Amino acid sequence: MIGEMIAYIRKQKKLTKAEIARGANINTGHLTHIEKGERNPSHKILKTICKTMGIPYRPLMHTYDKELTEEHHFYKIEEHIPYDKIPSFDLLGTLIDCPSTAAGASIAVKINDKTMEPKLQEGSYAYVELNAPLDNRDLGLFSYKNKMIIRRFIVRKDGVVLRAEDKNIEDICLDPKDNFYIVGKIVGTN
Repeated sequence: MIGEMIAYIRKQKKLTKAEIARGANINTGHLTHIEKGERNPSHKILKTICKTMGIPYRPLMHTYDKELTEEHHFYKIEEHIPYDKIPSFDLLGTLIDCPSTAAGASIAVKINDKTMEPKLQEGSYAYVELNAPLDNRDLGLFSYKNKMIIRRFIVRKDGVVLRAEDKNIEDICLDPKDNFYIVGKIVGTN
């Protein structure tokens, strides 16, 4: 996935492979192998590629060992991974123990409403693996209309839906062109 993200971002920024390769001090052939997913860049090379593209490298790091499926390509996941954005928190939290069952988690989000009950109880924590691609029916943390929400990710033939567990809350039907971001995948709860 990291190579596909690099290729996508490079094209979005209208940069050539030669420009990126020159800035990262690698040859164009090596960059081509990276973009095709045939090789993974070292952390040092990834940092220089990201610097050349003018983006932070840490958000892209979370895509390092992920693989994309046909379903991911169907809903154009690369357009919805926030490669140049990072989550912000209005209040300083604290450190909490991360259970071994959620070893891929990067952050913990406290659930502050009942929209996902009974799966996620108000006051509990959801452990989030940042920038992880979602499969059908996965729980995810999303940025939608500049608000962070947790919903079930549903892939249908006619598009993508974000669904609350609370049946009284309407589905959010998304078009792949909608401005939403997959912040991460819920990999555990307490």
